[in-house]
Amino acid sequence: MTIYPNHTKRQLAEGKIAIGMGLHQSRLVDIAAIGKTCGFDWLFIDMEHSGLDLGVATQIASAALPVAITPIVRVPGKEHHHASRMLDGGAQGVVVPHVDTIEEARRVVSYCKYPPLGHRSLYGQQPQFGFRNVPIADAMQMANDETLVVIMLESPEAIAQADEMAAVPGVDVLLIGTNDFCAESGIPGQYGHAKVEDAYACVIAACRKHGKTPGMGGVVDHVLLEKYIGLGMRFILSGNDIGFLMAGARQRADYLHGLSY
Repeated sequence: MTIYPNHTKRQLAEGKIAIGMGLHQSRLVDIAAIGKTCGFDWLFIDMEHSGLDLGVATQIASAALPVAITPIVRVPGKEHHHASRMLDGGAQGVVVPHVDTIEEARRVVSYCKYPPLGHRSLYGQQPQFGFRNVPIADAMQMANDETLVVIMLESPEAIAQADEMAAVPGVDVLLIGTNDFCAESGIPGQYGHAKVEDAYACVIAACRKHGKTPGMGGVVDHVLLEKYIGLGMRFILSGNDIGFLMAGARQRADYLHGLSY
C-alpha cells in the first residue's frame, strides 16, 4: 500500500450508502476510532460552523487514515488555501459550501486536484502516503484518484444548475445543504416540503446522468431519511457529535429521573 485507500469512495463506487458523522465539539483524535467503531464511513470535520482550527482538524484527519474512516473537511470558504492546507494535512475529501455556479464548481476542482484535472500545488510527504517519498507523477495520480471533491448546493439558484455542475470533471458529490436551502426557499425547517423533494429529485437525476453521487445533510427525521435514501441519496450526513451526545445523555437522564423508589 502506497496511499491509504479512500473507504468512502469505494463504498459509493459500489452503489452503497456512505454515512458521515459531523464533528463540531470533538477536539481529540480518539474521535476517529470512535466513529469507526460506531459504524460510520466518514468524518465530517466541520470548519465552517465550529471552532475547530487547522491544527486540530489536521490531527483528526491524520488519525482517521489508519483506521479506515474517511476524513472529509468542510472548509470555511472558497479560497484556495482552505482546501489545499487540509488536503496537505491528511484530508481525503473536501466539502466546499455555498457553491452556486458552474464557475465556482470548476474552481473547487482546480484547488483540490493536481494537473491535468486541476492546479493544486505540489507538496511532499503527506499523511495520506504515510509520509513516504513517492515519485511525483505517481503521487499526483493516486492523490487525484483518492480525493473526494464535494460541492454543497444550498440555494434554489444552485439547484437549478445541478445538471451543469454534475458534468464538471473532478466533482464527485453534489451535497444538498437542506437547512440553508430551506431558508433560501422561504420554508425554513420544512424538510419534507415539496420544494425539498423536488430539489432532491433534480440533484439525483443530474448525478445519475453524469455518474456522480447525490448527497444530503440537515435531515435527521427517520421517515424522511428513509424516503430520500429510497429516492437515491447515497452520501449521507447523519448528524453530529453534539446531537449524538445530547440525545444519549438526555435518554439516560430521563431514565434515571423516571426511576421511582
